[in-house]
Amino acid sequence: LPLSGALPFPAAAASSVGLRALSSLASRLLGEGTGLGKAPRGGLALARCLPRTQVRPHMHHNHNPDGETIKVTFIDKDGDEHDIEAPVGANLLEIAHMNDVELEGACEGSLACSTCHLIVEDEDHYDLMEEPDDDENDMLDLAFGLTETSRLGCQVICKPELDGLRVRIPSATRNMAVDGFVPKPH
Repeated sequence: LPLSGALPFPAAAASSVGLRALSSLASRLLGEGTGLGKAPRGGLALARCLPRTQVRPHMHHNHNPDGETIKVTFIDKDGDEHDIEAPVGANLLEIAHMNDVELEGACEGSLACSTCHLIVEDEDHYDLMEEPDDDENDMLDLAFGLTETSRLGCQVICKPELDGLRVRIPSATRNMAVDGFVPKPH
């Protein structure tokens, strides 16, 4: 086929023919029972062969404004302290954003970065938290200034036993996506 000019058949037919050929090739190469199955209209049903991962809760939970709160202190990069009455059930990234505390959170709480890295000041409070899971530990490995009491703010949920929690925001973050970008919560 020439590289310029019109195709000898309609573009819609080209994409349909391409998908059917790809599906046929996949069936021949991979055999039956691979999970590819038959897709509607001759397309390739790839969704069934992709790994399924657990859906993690996103930010923007609805919190009862009349509900229970705990005191959380954020210590920012300049050493200034921000005392906040945080609703029980909210995570620290949400609380920081709701109170204009400068904590990046580039992935908006989806556990895909380490920019909401916090350092828990008191080991006793750290010990009261649930252990970080493997996904959080993987992201923490990318964090700037990692310590023994480091956590991701999006993964720390406020509970009554954490009343008086003090967390330090590290002096820098590692944002692999866009360095210097600070997202605005929506």
